[in-house]
Amino acid sequence: MTQEYIGTKQVLAWEQDSPKKVKVCGIDCRKGEADCNSYCTGGADRAPAHPAEPGYAVKYPDGYISWSPKAIFEAAYLPLGHIGHLSAHQQRVIGESVQLGDRLTKLDGFIGTELFSSLPQREQELLKLQSGAMHVYRDVLARRIEAF
Repeated sequence: MTQEYIGTKQVLAWEQDSPKKVKVCGIDCRKGEADCNSYCTGGADRAPAHPAEPGYAVKYPDGYISWSPKAIFEAAYLPLGHIGHLSAHQQRVIGESVQLGDRLTKLDGFIGTELFSSLPQREQELLKLQSGAMHVYRDVLARRIEAF
């Protein structure tokens, strides 16, 4: 059965002018070839090369390296900064804070719009209450991060 999915993951990524600088296993090379990562999913012949456009090389926690076009990557990921030196739980707190900040910015931007004003009064009250709770939550996370 078809259904909707949402996911979150933390990845290491760097901007690339061209995907040709990154060897993506199964696209730019095959397992066992020089300069190819070892996370191939098969031995098929090379697929067509990536288009020459700006994007990001992406390294996943298991070491798999891929490439993503800039617009697609930036729509899916929020930057966390250089946090690799922190412990895993500290990285998660920072990730949570960044995601919350993004959602709060969007919610606060929505409050006061025409669409917001067209909602039933009870829905408006609940959204304002939600925003207030999110502000408190963000402040608690900020204090935790300062303590790192």
